[in-house]
Parts: sequence; C-alpha cells; structure tokens
Amino acid sequence: MAFFKLLRQSPLSARIGLAMILINVFAAIFTPYIAPFTETEVVGDVWLPMSKDHLLGTDHIGRDMFTRMLYGARNTIAIAFVTTMISFVVGIVCGFFAATIGGWTDQILSRIVDIMMAIPILIFALMVLSVVGTSITAMILVIALLDSTRVYRLSRAVAMDIEVMEYVEAARLRGEKIWWLMRHEILPNAMPPLVAEFGLRFCFVFLFIAALSFLGLGIQPPTADWGGMVRENSGAITFGIFIPLWPAGAIAFLTVGVNLIVDWFLHIASGLKD
Repeated sequence: MAFFKLLRQSPLSARIGLAMILINVFAAIFTPYIAPFTETEVVGDVWLPMSKDHLLGTDHIGRDMFTRMLYGARNTIAIAFVTTMISFVVGIVCGFFAATIGGWTDQILSRIVDIMMAIPILIFALMVLSVVGTSITAMILVIALLDSTRVYRLSRAVAMDIEVMEYVEAARLRGEKIWWLMRHEILPNAMPPLVAEFGLRFCFVFLFIAALSFLGLGIQPPTADWGGMVRENSGAITFGIFIPLWPAGAIAFLTVGVNLIVDWFLHIASGLKD
C-alpha cells in the first residue's frame, strides 16, 4: 500500500513520532481492558510509591495513578480531537466561503475574526467559561469557536490563491455553484497545508484543555484529565514526591509525537528532497 511504502521511506523522527501517537491511541481505545481499577476507585493510601500493585503509585486521595493516566488519555485526547474537528469544519467553511464570495461577506467575516483574535484566547475562554459553566460540552464549543478563527485565516489565505486559478474559473463558467467549487476545486488543492495545520491545532487544543483543567475550568473531577491530575497532585512536590510528573510527561510525550509527524508531513508537502 502507498501508506506503508511512504512509511518505509520516512525518516527516523517520523517513525518515532508515529509510535508515540499510536501508544497514546492504543491506551485510549483499550483503557477499560488495560486499567486494573475503575476511574474513581480509591485503592490505597495517599501518594503511595510505585509497586507491583500500583505501577505508578497512587494520587492525592489514594486512586491508582496508572488507571487515572489511562482514563486521562481517553478523555483528554478524545475531547481535544472532537474540538479540533469542530474548529476545522467551522473555520474551513467560513474561510472558503469568504474567499470564494469576496466583497462584503469577506469583509464582515474577516473583521469579526480580527476582533476575536485581538483578545488573548486564554482570557477569552476563562471569561466565557466562568459565565456559561464548565461542562464538557460548553468547553468544547467555546474552544472550537475560538480556535476556528486561526483556521479561518489560513483557509481563507489558501483559498484566495486557489480561487484565481484557471480550473476554478472554468468551473465558474460551467455554472458550478459556490458549494461545489469549495468541495471539488478548492478543498482538494488546499489539503496539504490544512492537514499540517490540523496537527498543530490539535496540539494547541490539547495543551489548552490541559491548561484550563490545571486552572480548574476544564474537565472537572472526578473525571480523569492529565492537566487536572497535575493540579490535584502538585502538593506532592513539596514532599519530594514526583507523582505530578507522570501526567505532565504524558502531555509532553503526545505533543512531541504529533509535532514530529507534522514536520514530516510538511517536508513531504513542500516537495523538498533530503
């Protein structure tokens, strides 16, 4: 298959990145079968060290850290992926629509995006979530809406370059509608930069959700979340216990893996040779 042929030709960094991502995906999918305990079950004393019964020790109320890490992977990765997908759908549709229609439609949408991007995204999210509540649905919609402004700017810029090409003009002369042009002419030719941007935006959303959870406005307890687990166990550092490093390291591990794959894909899309 083409994918495996491409993978065999990939650099070592891309293979490492893919392995790092697959480890996280495997853990997230098979969590109920791998985890030795349930997500919220208290199984021992507070901050127990690593042992054969508790591979990563226990947390601040005696829950198994290995189990919490697995469920945290499932919750954090799934929510980040859904949020990124929504932001891309909204951003791409609006960006392509603005570039294809032009005129006042483009001006109005672009000015709205400029206003939203002028406000720091963390402050904006904290302000909105403190008003609408900290449910998972509200968090996904708020982050997706804020992140779609970045996707809008890229998709609009790419679509404006494609929209002036001869094949797009030929499709217009055939009488094709706006949505047909966006789906069949602009989207296929805009895929390389958009796919690379998807990886970068996923990393941003993933880290952003972890940051919100660390601040107490993200995924709420007792649901496992890597950012929240760092906050809950931060007091252990005072006693020389490094339990918070497990979720912090997991966040860094997945982020590095995604970035390695994105770098490889950008190299392929650029057409440059080693």
